[in-house]
Amino acid sequence: MYRDVSSCNTYNYGDALYWDARYVQEAESFDWYQHYSSLRPFVRRYIPTSSRVLMVGCGNARMSEDMVEDGYENITNIDISSVAIDIMRRKYEHVHQLNYMEMDARDMSFFPDKSFDAVVDKGTLDSLMCGSDAPISSVKMLGEVSRLLKPGGIYMLITYGDPKVRMPHLTRSIYNWKIILYIIPRPGFEKPGGSSSNSHLEPVPISDTGVLPADFVLEDPDSHFIYVCKKMDETTEVSDIPSYPLIADAL
Repeated sequence: MYRDVSSCNTYNYGDALYWDARYVQEAESFDWYQHYSSLRPFVRRYIPTSSRVLMVGCGNARMSEDMVEDGYENITNIDISSVAIDIMRRKYEHVHQLNYMEMDARDMSFFPDKSFDAVVDKGTLDSLMCGSDAPISSVKMLGEVSRLLKPGGIYMLITYGDPKVRMPHLTRSIYNWKIILYIIPRPGFEKPGGSSSNSHLEPVPISDTGVLPADFVLEDPDSHFIYVCKKMDETTEVSDIPSYPLIADAL
């Protein structure tokens, strides 16, 4: 597996010192890629509000707060930056549904196996994929995510990484994940000339090697990709699990 340099720059996004310095300078809340309002149909479809949720690389985003306001009861937030965690602990000290811990997603040994019903990742794997040790870092993080998920649990990855660069990392047989893909435009995108021909609430068929259907049109070249990875138990073949479109009016 290779380093993904498609959206990387010279910063070392896997380094705690980089993030500490950044959060000192940029203390205001910031959500990478998408706000919860755009992700809500997917989160509510696959993650019940009673789930024990792990938010990896929480930073200073509002995502977890918005989920609590939407009824989620138990969200553990981790980040490699002590500065970010200190900011968020003080901000949400009276919100009992939120817990904040300084932790590297590549080593979450603090938690026992099968601790969580869901893991949400909005840009953290992407950050690690920009580092010089990207192949090792990605394997460590995804291995930890797999270890922490209960059978039937969901790893929801929101990323700029298209299937050709993400599926090779997600389809390792050791994870035994059933993967469903959704593609959504970046915030504020408007299709030139009219309405979209795609519904982002419908899953996009995909091969294990990341090949999209020949007739699929990526209307926004800077779209974001949502990989819903369901952890199967050892007796379940991932090919036997169907996927379904979201029902917008039920969400």
